[in-house]
Amino acid sequence: MSDGSGNERIVTVSTEAGIHARPADVFIETTKRFEADVRISRTDSDDVVDADSMIAINSLGVRDGEQVRLTAEGPDAAAALDALEAVLTTPEAELGEA
Repeated sequence: MSDGSGNERIVTVSTEAGIHARPADVFIETTKRFEADVRISRTDSDDVVDADSMIAINSLGVRDGEQVRLTAEGPDAAAALDALEAVLTTPEAELGEA
């Protein structure tokens, strides 16, 4: 779901255990592939963190089935959001194959 600008997306996390070390690592590595400044937050909180920080992402405590807001700015913003949504909606067992 998007706000129409292409720079924000609400994603329901479906990685079985939420966003913990392994999904966060894949998320961060994916973020690095794009020329975009990406941030992530829980939809039920005002805390917004950089998507390239393992500690910051894990501090959000996002669990399976919860929603996050992804925002991105930069030349690759839309592509980054597409790729990051895929990471957050891929079952953890398949993350190593992505």
